[in-house]
Amino acid sequence: MSTATDHFCRQPFPIPWVREQFPALRLAVGQVPAIFVDGPGGTQVPESVIQAVGDYYRTSNSNLGGQFSTSQKTAEMVQRARSALAEFLNAADAGEIVFGQNMTSLTFALSRVLAKKWAPRSEVIVTSLDHDANVSPWRLAAAERNVRVKTWEFRKDTCSLDLQDLKALISERTALIAVTLASNAVGSLVDVRSVVELARQVGAMVFVDAVHFAPHGKMDVRTLGCDFLTCSAYKFFGPHIGVLWAHRERVASTANYKVRPASDQPPGKWETGTQSFEGIAGTLAALEYLRNLANKACGAASLGGAMDAIRQYELAIIERFLVGIVRNPRATIYGISDPQQAARRTPTFAIRLDGIHPAAAAKKLGEQGIFVWSGHFYAVDLIERLQLSDQGGVIRIGFVHYNSEDEVDRTLAALENLR
Repeated sequence: MSTATDHFCRQPFPIPWVREQFPALRLAVGQVPAIFVDGPGGTQVPESVIQAVGDYYRTSNSNLGGQFSTSQKTAEMVQRARSALAEFLNAADAGEIVFGQNMTSLTFALSRVLAKKWAPRSEVIVTSLDHDANVSPWRLAAAERNVRVKTWEFRKDTCSLDLQDLKALISERTALIAVTLASNAVGSLVDVRSVVELARQVGAMVFVDAVHFAPHGKMDVRTLGCDFLTCSAYKFFGPHIGVLWAHRERVASTANYKVRPASDQPPGKWETGTQSFEGIAGTLAALEYLRNLANKACGAASLGGAMDAIRQYELAIIERFLVGIVRNPRATIYGISDPQQAARRTPTFAIRLDGIHPAAAAKKLGEQGIFVWSGHFYAVDLIERLQLSDQGGVIRIGFVHYNSEDEVDRTLAALENLR
């Protein structure tokens, strides 16, 4: 994860070009253009992704292992996608990229594999900031192995994790720490590199949920130093598939639950059943879209450059929204609310408005063409600890790089006028 940018893009962010790539952004509700601020639940996709999925079915649809052209084309495409994802995550090897149905399924499978090696009296640490997909699999696996689970609690004033609290939990018994790069509910970033440094002192592994952060900035697994990292392509402008990165030593030394006689070589030995090859083709196209964005924004077609440009642009979006929402006397924002602290969060905001239930607010906004989420978004522990579970949770507003400043202003105005 990078909260600062390595490739400073001096050119203005090409928001008109970006918006042209996404056909869904032309949708209107009545006569009003729709605003997609539902990105944390899944982003829209560019036309090139739609085209790639269709083209795969038209020209390459096959399973792997055949001695014929469509099977060979599928194998070549899958390898290109692994290589592109390795670049996206700055992984050392394309063989460290594992595909699956979704992040949740991959995490459940991996938790059972790792749990087999947990020694008696081991401990696992999860957080109250995470999506439940990075909590429940570890809790269930620990229960089966009679392993203790500790919870790293977030600080309620900022809805952020403090490393001092983690230090009090870590011990020589710690086998694994499961942590997010950024909260899917309130947008807070986590200093994962420091988490890894603490884990290494006691020989613990670190599993990172990067699903929410993936569309918002550059990820670098080698700098983070973690053992595993997951993300989902449908959160970074691609189809519904899950991606697991596993350090090459973990891939080589760990056996997954498999149906024979599938490959016992990495990364295939960790992939169960037939993959969504059309989804992988769309994911490859999503990464190619990001390369094109980097070329437009920075003059260099690199995935790192694309994510740096996106981060730069979104920091301005974060500041604009925070400056506006704090002027709304009926709004309560959960998490980091100081515009000068924009670098500590993503453009995902959890709010409540006095006098209106979050679900009712989401419905009224939807009728105005502003698409937001309400509820807990599987950040179950976080909403419970904020004592909002029986009050409908929060309204979640999540911007991504295809949202314009005008859309930020229109969303703020709608929140101000909502009754």
